[in-house]
Amino acid sequence: MTFKDVIYGRRAVNFFDPEKDVPELLLNEIIEMASQAPSGFNIQPWSLIVLRDYDDKMRLQKHAWNQSKVSEAPVTLIVLADTEGWRAGNPFLEKDFQEMLNSGAMVEEQRQWFYGVCESLYGASEARKIAFSCKNTGFFAMSLMLAAKSLGLDTHPMDGFDIDAVRGEFKIPDNYWIPLLISVGYFKSDQKRTPSKWRKTVDEIVVRFD
Repeated sequence: MTFKDVIYGRRAVNFFDPEKDVPELLLNEIIEMASQAPSGFNIQPWSLIVLRDYDDKMRLQKHAWNQSKVSEAPVTLIVLADTEGWRAGNPFLEKDFQEMLNSGAMVEEQRQWFYGVCESLYGASEARKIAFSCKNTGFFAMSLMLAAKSLGLDTHPMDGFDIDAVRGEFKIPDNYWIPLLISVGYFKSDQKRTPSKWRKTVDEIVVRFD
């Protein structure tokens, strides 16, 4: 399967085969592939809650417009974006800086500069915090869906859910925004796959305002 096949073949499918599991090793491979997504200063402010248990998926489904694919898919992911991932003291920010020290990309004397730049770029306002976390987590989420397709699976990203209710149901800390849910599995073969929807043309996408 070429990358062009993956891009044009990916669909947000509505019907998953609940009898066809996604092995843990395969899911881990998908996540590892998606982890190669870019992020600002390589901070990687993304995390996943992986739901396989039917009861757990039903706990989520009741807050997600009762979309049946949440529970029918063998795996549904709650995608988390850490709005505080840029902050000094965050364990992954500190790991990121340490890795840059180890590689020679930074020196210890740049630590306070690094903290200051991250705060000014990503933590200057609530809007910037959310933009930072969701933008970078979006790169990861799209990479995950493409990785899944490249390995023969289908996905469906969802933003039809009650963020506060999901946060409460799964005791998700306040620093995490929840940009989307993703169901992962195999398309149910007795259903009809919908054709690709319309897309903007190049001329509609490319704009200027000056």
